[in-house]
Amino acid sequence: MNWERLKSLIIKEFIQLMRDRITLAIVMFMPLAQLLIFGFAINTDIKHLRTVIFDQSRTQESREMINSLSSSNYFDVVEFAASMKEVNERVEEGAAKVGIIFPPDYAGKIKGGRQTSVQVIVDATDNLSASSALAAAQTIGLLKSQEILAAKFARLGVKVPGQAIDMRIRLWYNPDFITSWYIVPGIMGLLLTITLIPMMAMAIVRENEQGTLEQLLVTPMRIEELLLSKIIPYIVVGYVQVFISIFVGIFVFDMPFLGSMPLFYALTFFYVVASLALGIMISCFAQNQTQAIQMSVFIILPCVLLSGFVFPLEAIPTGFRYLGECFPITYYISLTRQIILKGGGMEYVWKETLALAAYIAIMFTAAVQMFRRRFVP
Repeated sequence: MNWERLKSLIIKEFIQLMRDRITLAIVMFMPLAQLLIFGFAINTDIKHLRTVIFDQSRTQESREMINSLSSSNYFDVVEFAASMKEVNERVEEGAAKVGIIFPPDYAGKIKGGRQTSVQVIVDATDNLSASSALAAAQTIGLLKSQEILAAKFARLGVKVPGQAIDMRIRLWYNPDFITSWYIVPGIMGLLLTITLIPMMAMAIVRENEQGTLEQLLVTPMRIEELLLSKIIPYIVVGYVQVFISIFVGIFVFDMPFLGSMPLFYALTFFYVVASLALGIMISCFAQNQTQAIQMSVFIILPCVLLSGFVFPLEAIPTGFRYLGECFPITYYISLTRQIILKGGGMEYVWKETLALAAYIAIMFTAAVQMFRRRFVP
């Protein structure tokens, strides 16, 4: 390998990259914009659900329960309905996500020591909101029942019996359920995927369209030198994006970084190169830049959906989970969360690292062979 020739080619690629202002803008501002949008907008702990209440009891007991529901921040009471029909209409038309109905004998049964029921209607077209409403309503109902039972025992002068089983729960790594802490490490892998793969593919296809690739291939340079000169500038691009992502995550979202930052940056290299190898593969099939973008999108969508970024891998059916394991982003997202949020060292991420290294070896070897077959005269 001729290092002087490689150096000249790398400088050429950097000059071309710097002249492309649109690409530079994407590289610099996309990580910031995406992180801010996803970090602030996505929240899996759904609160402030619009709620309509039909209180047929109209007693102190029902008002106390309504206050408990409102003060939980999960239910925002927007209307008190006058009939069951009105509750159904509000939920059907989307004016309310939750409808809560208190029976006329609600207070009477409580005072008589009998079990009463409160009907909760939830619009389950949005399963996240429905799950949040269901869990909150059940928890509030249980706590209110315990409070009523404790008050009854106190009036009788009887000591309240303790629970037979005391479940002592400890939440590790993200005890406050801060969604941005979970999202930001995943966004880093997503950003690298949606920028590096199409940019690498388009860079090669563009040179082929302009005829400069053919001119380079008739020189004495080796295929490996040409591909390295293409890859190295985009490795720098990838690290710029990762640095911006880490900076925003720590200083904007107060995300902890518990692991080794040098280890994280070192292992990021594996994913960056894996993404670029995939971009080279796409360039070998695409006839023009439009096709390169279309093929990249075709690959990026399953990467996002099956990588564990949006949905936990445990929630994905087995067959699709195996498909997701064919993409390097799946291992990178697992690796980032392990290092950043859990403080894991190499002993915890060696499997992901090995998978990325194997992916690079296979994809880069295949990419070189396909590149030679497609472009070399």
